[in-house]
Amino acid sequence: MNFINPIYYKKEAIKKINNFILEYNPSQLIFLVDSNTQQFCFPKVVSDIKSECRIEVLEIEPGEENKNLYTCINLWEALTELKIDRKSLLINIGGGVLTDMGAFVANCYKRGIKFINIPTTLLAMVDASIGGKTGVDLGSHKNQIGNFVLPEMVMIDSDFIRTLPQAQILSGFAEIIKHGLIADREYWNKIIQIQDLNAENLESLISASIDIKKKVVAEDFTETGLRKILNFGHTIGHAVESFFLENKKPILHGQGVAMGMIVESYISVEKGFLAYSDYQLIKQYINSLYSKISLMKDYFKEIFMYMQNDKKNVNNEIKFVLLKSIGEAVYDISVNHELIEKAINVYIDM
Repeated sequence: MNFINPIYYKKEAIKKINNFILEYNPSQLIFLVDSNTQQFCFPKVVSDIKSECRIEVLEIEPGEENKNLYTCINLWEALTELKIDRKSLLINIGGGVLTDMGAFVANCYKRGIKFINIPTTLLAMVDASIGGKTGVDLGSHKNQIGNFVLPEMVMIDSDFIRTLPQAQILSGFAEIIKHGLIADREYWNKIIQIQDLNAENLESLISASIDIKKKVVAEDFTETGLRKILNFGHTIGHAVESFFLENKKPILHGQGVAMGMIVESYISVEKGFLAYSDYQLIKQYINSLYSKISLMKDYFKEIFMYMQNDKKNVNNEIKFVLLKSIGEAVYDISVNHELIEKAINVYIDM
């Protein structure tokens, strides 16, 4: 099996989608959108799709707080009421929340219908829609329910970035920074030279980040080894996201990951992997882009609780991805409670 998403860009992507629709001849086309992509992205996509089959549009509310089984149940019920059959094709148009959940809904409905991802945020383009992971949150625990399944294809169109607020662009850019830190110092050096995060400047970074993730996923689709490096910054980041989600003050994914990369770089220094000078470069660059997350030291107990449910853990040991240097990561590194708390406190006191 090919464990890499077929990924196409702009006009080539629409051509590939239309060719697939012609060959597959689906009984129905279902577009899954949220209230943002319904307005800004769906009209462009649907006008380019060539199909005479029945079309249905399902809309959900955006936001991590809606990425749960209750939303999935509503979608499955809607598909059932519409008499959507197994020969249908689901096209997900949205960010990481929507593509993660849409893929999960498609893979479970009647034991699986085919689907295509059209990511519309930078985060979804370089990370969420690439690599075959699906998932929804269980309460405030990130991506606790999910599986691995590939879409028929992924369409990347950097023009959608023009519809995004700067905060969303920065959220996705955190994953681009991560790719440089874990895999390619030359790429990191290119990233830090970017002055303006616009569609033109980001286009080449998008394809480079996708290539890094594709290479890792091709070697380890189900995340038993190397693919774990893609979680750098996420052990802390997901826990902090979950904490704020539970307290009804959700933060963007990239904000949590940005903090996570600083904290986990500090842990890398303390564990003897990363040079302190590299940690300083990482910290200074990330702090130049992202506002510091306001945390109290009293929050640590709850944040640590979320870390204890991290998917990388084994035998109740919290496992981290750490850096040996900028461009090289190691995984499955156990870190004790005291060092995690110290590293978070260093971030709080910055």
